[in-house]
Order: sequence, then structure tokens, then C-alpha cells
Amino acid sequence: MIQHLVDGILVGSILSLGAIGLTMAMHMLRFANFSHAELLSIGAYCALVFDGVFKAVYTPLGDVIGPLSLTWALSLAIVISMAITGGSAILIDRLVFARVRAKGGELSMVFASFGVAMIIRNVLGLTFGLKVQLYSQDIVFAMVLSRDPFLLVKPDQIFSLVAALIIMFAFHLVLSRTTFGYSLRAVAENPQLAQVSGINLNRMITLIWIIGGGLAAAAGVFYGLTNQINPVLGRDLLLPIFAATIVGGIGSIYGAALGGFLVGIASNLALLILPSGYSPAMPFLIILAVLIIRPTGLFGEERQ
Repeated sequence: MIQHLVDGILVGSILSLGAIGLTMAMHMLRFANFSHAELLSIGAYCALVFDGVFKAVYTPLGDVIGPLSLTWALSLAIVISMAITGGSAILIDRLVFARVRAKGGELSMVFASFGVAMIIRNVLGLTFGLKVQLYSQDIVFAMVLSRDPFLLVKPDQIFSLVAALIIMFAFHLVLSRTTFGYSLRAVAENPQLAQVSGINLNRMITLIWIIGGGLAAAAGVFYGLTNQINPVLGRDLLLPIFAATIVGGIGSIYGAALGGFLVGIASNLALLILPSGYSPAMPFLIILAVLIIRPTGLFGEERQ
């Protein structure tokens, strides 16, 4: 049981990064963006490309860092992929969502997001192929953290957890200590009132896409580092990320972070009583349970 709990925490950190960007966009733009999970795929493949580029340009960057399978090239590629994915999120908004937003309603935005998700998924499949890919072909053995109870953890998993926590803490400082953070919370609470108060709504929307895309890219790379990447990565993580958002409460950034860990833990603990083939159904059950018991989520508020 302890092993499943630890695995759930490790997976939950990745879901939390993806859920934070999704909950911000859903609360501010008032639509369920089903293409958000595809940003994880974009980030994962951008890192794969630039990892290869950096290794080709400067061979020593291909050296691994300590006990990890992570190379110096990939660590630089993570930063580049976060920037590119943030830019991709803005581009998608300008080309699709902004135009639909100006002419249609929330339901039109949801249908548009389905179309965007399918386009991204198929473009990645045509570009990189449908086979799974790895950041490193080296075999990294798990470390024995405890023998009673028996507990195994890979160094890459520990790195992903620590890096995700650092990113979330840095984002917390931005929210609680900067003018941008205050403006972001004001816009999330009441966009119209915030605009009347002098906050540039369009600028805030752009920044939210950048932040959401960057966090999604980091989540995609960390997932690929501890598992593998393929064009349907976003599809596989879509429901867990939505479940984390709904559990935490739409619009609550801290709720999304906590919801990611709760969903990750619940999904892994479910393996104790369910066959592995049924584990993908766990996010469905979590979503239904939350909507029935507390539709606003743990930290969500009733919309006026």
C-alpha cells in the first residue's frame, strides 16, 4: 500500500502542474478547454527535439546529471519547451479561441477545443510517428528507500516531484507577492470589475495562456522522463487533469494543486482492489463523486 501511495504522490505532482493552467483558463474564459492536455504533448516533444539539437551542437551536454537519466541538454530543453508551449497556447488562442469567443458562446468554445485537440494530436503523430519514444535509452534502476515496507523509487521520479514542487512554490510566490498575482486573482474573481479598475484584460488572458502552457510543458516533460512519450499522451492525461481541476474547485489554483495529488493517490490506491485495466475509469468515478457531493469542489465557490 505504501508503494502505491508514494507512486500516487509522484504522479499527482505532474497532474497538479497540468491542472493549474487548466483551472485558470476555465475560470477566466468560462469554458472547458479539452485541448489543454495536448499542451503537455507539445511540451514533451519540444523537449525531445531540442534535447537532440543541443547534444548535436555541443556533445558534452549529453552527459547525464548524477544518478538521473536527465542530461544537461534535456534540462536546457525543458526551459525552451516551456517557452515554446506558452507561445503555442497564445497562437492557438489567437487563431481559434479568440475568434470563436467573439462570435459564439461557451458551448462553441468547448467544441472548438475538441477540434484543436484532434488537430494537435494528429499533427504530432504525422511528424514524430505513432511509436513511443524515450528521452534516454539508458536503464535507470530504482532505489530501495525502505525494506519494511518494501519501497522502490526511481531517481527521475524524485527529481520530477521536487522540480514540480519548486515550480508550484515559485508560482505561489508570484501570486501572493507581486502585483501581477493580485491582478490575476482580481480578474479570476470578476473580469468585468477588474477591467473597470484599470486592469488590461487582454494582457492578463495572454499571460494566463503563457503560464498555463509553460506549466503544461513541464508536466509533459516530467511525465515523459518517468514514463514515455507518444502522440496520445495528452489524451491519456486529459481525464485525470480534469478530475484534479474539478476536485480542487474550478478557479482555485491551490485547489487544482491539491486535486492533482488527490487524484494521483486515489488512482494508484485503486490498483489495490481493481485490475490495472480498470484504473483509467478512476478519474470518471472521482469526477462523478465530486459533482454529486460537492459540485463546486473542495475550494471552489458558487458562481454568482
